[in-house]
Amino acid sequence: MSMKQWQQHAKSALKGVQQSNDFFNTQAFTQAKFPIKIPLQYASLIDANNPNDPLLRQVIPQVSVSDSKYSLSPLNDESNSPVDGLIHKYPNRVLLIASQVCAIHCQYCFRQNFDYSQHDAISNWPTIEQYIGDHAEINEVILSGGDPLSLSDQKLEKLIKNIENFEHITTLRIHSRSMVVIPSRITEYLIKIIAKTRLNVVLVTHINHANEISTEFCENIAKIENATLLNQSVLLNGVNDDLDSLKSLSLALFDAGILPYYLHMLDKVSGAENYEVSDEKALKLHQQLQSQLSGYLVPKLVRDSGLNSKTWLL
Repeated sequence: MSMKQWQQHAKSALKGVQQSNDFFNTQAFTQAKFPIKIPLQYASLIDANNPNDPLLRQVIPQVSVSDSKYSLSPLNDESNSPVDGLIHKYPNRVLLIASQVCAIHCQYCFRQNFDYSQHDAISNWPTIEQYIGDHAEINEVILSGGDPLSLSDQKLEKLIKNIENFEHITTLRIHSRSMVVIPSRITEYLIKIIAKTRLNVVLVTHINHANEISTEFCENIAKIENATLLNQSVLLNGVNDDLDSLKSLSLALFDAGILPYYLHMLDKVSGAENYEVSDEKALKLHQQLQSQLSGYLVPKLVRDSGLNSKTWLL
């Protein structure tokens, strides 16, 4: 896939209430605080005749529920940012805000209110470079956002080369939802960038339901070499909070060469209240999943509690 092709696919997206309602022949889309954005490639996987389609439910604005447990910044990333564009929450690794752009706007996104204007890793690179250089305990850099794969291949390559200059950095982790919602993002150039880096590369896809995994995605992800492929999902009410959905997802991921890694409890961002699944139900589902799948296909059930590691629920 060429760069121009994936960029065109990224631009070809439903934006706003009118476009979305017209495309799906519904009136269910309403104005939301987090703007609607749905790539047409992803929209084509949605059953427009099913108002409860699990992919549709992720991108359609939910009725807001007043709940004091929910906040604009549930993980309080800003307080863990010693320099702009970098988050240092865990001792051995840092996260870089590589881009403020994401190919899709999932309505449960915990960073939908994040102040991206000052937190940009590329424009703040001199101070980030100094910080990483001064902290030899850091051995892993995570590229996040937004979505780091919204960057051009050339910008991504330059950023990776800058990270390679630190001798104490051994691992590069890239978190991306773009790869599955716009499979053409997996370009030949990107494949070469990953193949030639000296760093141990971990690609973490964000896939919540087996219906998101298209034939094109499977064909493209299979071309990637020199990388460990993991997936993290969010447990979402009405999307994947049943045994069949979770089981099908793990099996589909494995068929695509990806290991289930984390099953996250919802980060409690304002506006996402209707996606919450109770701890009791989550634990029961996870136990059922363990009884029906091999251990390596069962993701860890976790919650981000703002501590120096994820909290395992089971």
